[in-house]
Amino acid sequence: MTTRRTFLTQAGLATAGVLLAPQLLKAATAHTPGLQLYSLRDQLPKDVKGVIGKVAKAGYKEVETFGYDAKNGYWGLQSKDFSKLLKDNGLTTPSGHYGIDSFFGKGDTEDLKRYIEVANTIGQSYVVIPSLNGEFIKTVDECKAVAEKMNKAADICKASGLKLGYHNHNFEWKPLGGGATFYDTILKETDPKLVHMEMDIFWVVRAGQDPIKIFAAHPGRFALVHVKDRDKTKPDINTEIGKGSIDFKTIIPKARAAGVKHFIMEQENYTNIDPYVSITESCNYMKNTLHV
Repeated sequence: MTTRRTFLTQAGLATAGVLLAPQLLKAATAHTPGLQLYSLRDQLPKDVKGVIGKVAKAGYKEVETFGYDAKNGYWGLQSKDFSKLLKDNGLTTPSGHYGIDSFFGKGDTEDLKRYIEVANTIGQSYVVIPSLNGEFIKTVDECKAVAEKMNKAADICKASGLKLGYHNHNFEWKPLGGGATFYDTILKETDPKLVHMEMDIFWVVRAGQDPIKIFAAHPGRFALVHVKDRDKTKPDINTEIGKGSIDFKTIIPKARAAGVKHFIMEQENYTNIDPYVSITESCNYMKNTLHV
């Protein structure tokens, strides 16, 4: 039997639940769009602190780094100071682009280990290979050898609590004979538990490939994506997300279903628009339309 006191208690709890629900819903659907800092490569060397502040003001919650230098760190800030700068602006960094051609060419681990230390210092989870020297992957056998080295590099990262990633351009789909490509080879020959993929959607489309088919064929392989749009009139360059020809409304849900956790905007060129206006427009579209 429900007493008046019980009813009032239950009613109070229900009311509290109604009041809390919007907050819980907001937390469950919080958007964390990321920005690849290469988008502001011309601005960062001039005023790294000011640029990072503007990135946060534009609405981004994550940044992907690039350009670390052993002597100058991140544009004059060493890792600990750069990490503090990000935190002071409410930003986190899940990943960074670090070139390790020295490892693939000579087996030298010095750069890789240095980048691992940097990544751990600033709180990253992924050490991402941004590209590869084309001289390393001219044949299928060379591609297989690179894939094996990726496994080894991933093991080194894992020992330090990190994951290895690979970011594509479009050369990865150059035919190698027998229907093979470098991209197919690394997906097949690398350990899916060790080597994680970062799909640059712009470059996939520019290569004539279908991002959705790739996601479907390799579920769980993609941890990150670059959300980068393609200008409708000049398809070799970028434009703000939502203004171009790439159907992100269809692609993004498929990416999420395939396991992608980090959606990182990148724009390499700007046409008659201030870069900060541009990245803000893209961020708003990602949050309000793509819901990432």
